[in-house]
Amino acid sequence: MGGETQTRATSSYPKIATAPVGQQIHSIYKDRLGQFTSGGQYESKNLLSKLYEGHASGDDHVKLSVYSPPDLARPSFKEATSNNFKPTEVGESFGPSWSTHWFKIQLRVPSELQEKEHLELHWDANNEGLVWTEDGDPLQGLTGGGERVEWILPEAWKDGKDHIFYIEMACNGMFGNPPGGDTIQPPSPDKYFQLQKAEIVAVNLEARQLFVDFWIIGDGAREFPDESWQSHEALQICNQIMDVFTAGHGSQDSILKGRKLARKYLGNDVDSSKVYENDNQPIVYAVGNCHIDTCWLWPWAETKRKVARSWANQCNLLDRYPEHRFVASQAQQFKWLETIYPSLYDRVKAHVKKGTFQFVGGSWVEHDTNMPSGESLVRQFLYGQRFFESHFGERCTTFWLPDTFGYSSQLPQLCRLAGMSRFFTQKLSWNNINNFPHTTFNWVSLDGSQVMCHMAPAETYTAEAHFGDVKRSETQHKSMDQDATSLLMFGKGDGGGGPTFQQIEKLRRCRGISDKVGLLPRVKMGDSVEDFFSRLQKKAEEGTKFVTWYGELYFELHRGTYTTQANNKRNNRQSEIMLHDLEYLATLATFKGALTGQKSTYRYPKADIDSMWEKVLLCQFHDCLPGSAIEMCYDDSDELYEEVFETGERLLAEVMSVLGFSEYDASKGKPMAINTLSWPRAEVVKLPGSSTSAKVPQYALAKGGPGVIDVEPISQISFQSSATIKEVRKGVFELANNNLKLEVENGTITSLIDLSVNREIIPKGSKANQLVIFDDKPLYWQAWDVEVYHLESREELPASKSEIVEQGPHRVSVVTETKISEESWIKTTISLAASVGAGPSFVEMESEVEWRESMKFLKVEFPVDIRNTEASYETQYGIVRRPTHYNTSWDMAKFEVCCHKWADLSENGYGVSILNDSKYGFATCGNMMRLSLLRAPKAPDAHADMGRHHIRYAILPHAGTLDSRTVRTAYNFNNPMKIHSHSSPHSTTSLLSAISLHGSPALILDTIKRGEDDEDVSRGEFSKRSGKSIILRIYESLGGKARGTIKTRFPVKKVWKCNILEDDGEEMELDDGEVEVELRPYEVATFRLQL
Repeated sequence: MGGETQTRATSSYPKIATAPVGQQIHSIYKDRLGQFTSGGQYESKNLLSKLYEGHASGDDHVKLSVYSPPDLARPSFKEATSNNFKPTEVGESFGPSWSTHWFKIQLRVPSELQEKEHLELHWDANNEGLVWTEDGDPLQGLTGGGERVEWILPEAWKDGKDHIFYIEMACNGMFGNPPGGDTIQPPSPDKYFQLQKAEIVAVNLEARQLFVDFWIIGDGAREFPDESWQSHEALQICNQIMDVFTAGHGSQDSILKGRKLARKYLGNDVDSSKVYENDNQPIVYAVGNCHIDTCWLWPWAETKRKVARSWANQCNLLDRYPEHRFVASQAQQFKWLETIYPSLYDRVKAHVKKGTFQFVGGSWVEHDTNMPSGESLVRQFLYGQRFFESHFGERCTTFWLPDTFGYSSQLPQLCRLAGMSRFFTQKLSWNNINNFPHTTFNWVSLDGSQVMCHMAPAETYTAEAHFGDVKRSETQHKSMDQDATSLLMFGKGDGGGGPTFQQIEKLRRCRGISDKVGLLPRVKMGDSVEDFFSRLQKKAEEGTKFVTWYGELYFELHRGTYTTQANNKRNNRQSEIMLHDLEYLATLATFKGALTGQKSTYRYPKADIDSMWEKVLLCQFHDCLPGSAIEMCYDDSDELYEEVFETGERLLAEVMSVLGFSEYDASKGKPMAINTLSWPRAEVVKLPGSSTSAKVPQYALAKGGPGVIDVEPISQISFQSSATIKEVRKGVFELANNNLKLEVENGTITSLIDLSVNREIIPKGSKANQLVIFDDKPLYWQAWDVEVYHLESREELPASKSEIVEQGPHRVSVVTETKISEESWIKTTISLAASVGAGPSFVEMESEVEWRESMKFLKVEFPVDIRNTEASYETQYGIVRRPTHYNTSWDMAKFEVCCHKWADLSENGYGVSILNDSKYGFATCGNMMRLSLLRAPKAPDAHADMGRHHIRYAILPHAGTLDSRTVRTAYNFNNPMKIHSHSSPHSTTSLLSAISLHGSPALILDTIKRGEDDEDVSRGEFSKRSGKSIILRIYESLGGKARGTIKTRFPVKKVWKCNILEDDGEEMELDDGEVEVELRPYEVATFRLQL
């Protein structure tokens, strides 16, 4: 062909096929992977057999003795170690449930292990424990049951000498003492725990690392899409590792070769934090956390030890892993640590200073947000933020509630007023009807305030840091149009523990996979929660429009928590009211001399008030107040509430004495009442000590206020109004006053007429105050849940005969007893008082209940002749409106909702409110208003709500739409006036009315207290503020702009509008003791009056 020919490079590709080669059956090769790291028949031949290079146990090396405190006591280290210890050994059992056993361990490392690289003590009794030094410093928490059973021995102990340390054993698991496999069942009182392991172990660190390598690469083979090359490559490498290990007979060399193969998929940097040190952009930010329920399936006392065990673990991991960041919330838990474990607290504080142990949340505990009052929510932030700032020099900027059962509508406003603009949760991922549609969004409060909210798309706060957790952080992210980043909160939780070293190692490998082969979302450790939110807020500042969610974050689960443990909820409401009254009276009493010119020796009882608030706030923890804890927790909370009430009664008696009041005695002065609310009141009240048959006047007219109210026995004044009662037909009673007329038959109200407008409230043929009972068996979470199908089991409770117990003329009553079952009954008294002036009238129901049911739900129904597609419910500092229909699944999901002191159904021109004094569960379906009274779940407390209950509620018809009459009447209903005697009431009248609010009736002066850092009040947490001040909290209650005037007779020099942490903001104009204020709809405003 002409020209030169060029010779191509020869190929080594064989000409002749040497043997058949088949395609791998991937399902088989994937299933094979389990052989390499699982127990069972192949364990002696797989990687598990190579994890440890040596063991030592028995008295020569791990000599054990034990002290078992009596009576389930939990002694301190000093108390325990001062006792005699008796010899014990592996195989012995310890108990019963909740007991404590202290072990003294004398450890000597044998010569054959002294040259080993890494030694650990492995201790497993299938329960929790805490390792202590011989000098009494807590070192390491132990979980048991194969998890977190190791404690790394100090290098100095490889000397062949004896070394002493202690282990404090708690006879409970991470989740208490459930009797079997069902965690939420009431704890068994007699569980015993066998000490199964107490040995020195030499760990093969390369084998341990290969175990994690193989785990994560195997996840890639299983969880990457089957059609992806990343899945195929992962499967090949895993099988190659197994083949190399088998060929090398499990030698150390084969383990090292296996690790070299793993690096082909993971990269070269997974053994250190260097894996994160590159410019590749992550989208998943992993932060360790340790959710410790302050009580749940264990009592408070055990929580205190859980904090120490968990946070000791994290201090150790922070020392070992430079990239690790750990967050913890709940100021109460930090205070417990500081008080009980001071050396461990110092370790935590040192890590806080380094920025590796990070506090978040800004609240006293991770509290329920549905049921605490508005002022309680404020105090959660006030006490939490003050603790963190006084102890660590900074406030929190992120509110942190990963596990609370729904989020009330005013939280964004209160967060902003507490210095926090970010909010983290994930609980709405538990919704069992609708999927919440957002991951990162602006959450907007009733007043328009907003916070940046992020809900972890991995849908957990206790991620195991698995490959799948990282993957789901992308695949379940719902806000990628605005931002693709997310938080991955990992670590053992609920019962404490926090991240493990295995979890941190897994995340290193997940990052290695992302950088080496891709496809997996890139994860990063080392950033803080604040770093994450700062980036989001910067994007918002630069123009990214994050979606908005207005109003409450309603949780479509755990609706039964509005009702369970009724007496606990009653204690909460009563303690909130007591603290309100105490602060009001104590504040004004400290300024007695400012009006009289006389020096007063009374000191504001700040320490006692703080103690009371801290106990109330603790009991608002999200498993205590909702009623979802074990019986022991309610024994604890009953004790705390008793302390609150005892302290409160003592302090009230002291301040009342300073103000010149004494217990009511007709011979010791004029009867007077104190109105601690911010508007005048006029009511018929019962005089203390009187009865129907008594010759002294039974009722009096209390009228006036705020402050001191005149109380005039009705027999001594001209009082034209009266209440009447008569039996109009057999068993049918008519009760009437100037405003209302009702008929009662068999304990139900068959007619209720508003005489002022001649309107019948009860639909024809219907019965109000009808007690109904429902079968109450939720899908699983007994104390937590009530499911929609329970409504199909409605059963009316028939009443027995009714009888008149009060015949007027100032109050009339009829009582009816209803048999619920052979063991349960309810006695309900329906009463109507004489009307007073132009004030509204309501029909009051007071019930005494003996409740001995099982898995039943007691409610009371009020069908009303009102039509509206929305009902209104009081929430903290405002109103939330919810549907009365089931148009959509979102509407139907709200078949049981939370309210505070009232719920209302109104149409144009008329409405009906249902008031209560300690209930929170409610439902309005069409025109049926239904108040939830009692439940009877049997887990986790087998005796929840069993026993005697006292319940008050009322029906308040009103001409016109919902307005301040309902709001104020509900306050009055929850704050019954108490009658006292005073020899010279005019001397106190001026003082107790020295601060008042005038103007729009929508404005509520909700709190009067002293300034936290006033020079005569401060407890020294911060620099004292010169002078004295009064704090006023005012809110707009109806949803419209409102103007008012603060008036004071005290010598006030300046007035500031401040936040709820009492930082001064705008200075207000003060004119002759008056300050004009204007609040936007539902605004919460705090003012500081400087004297």
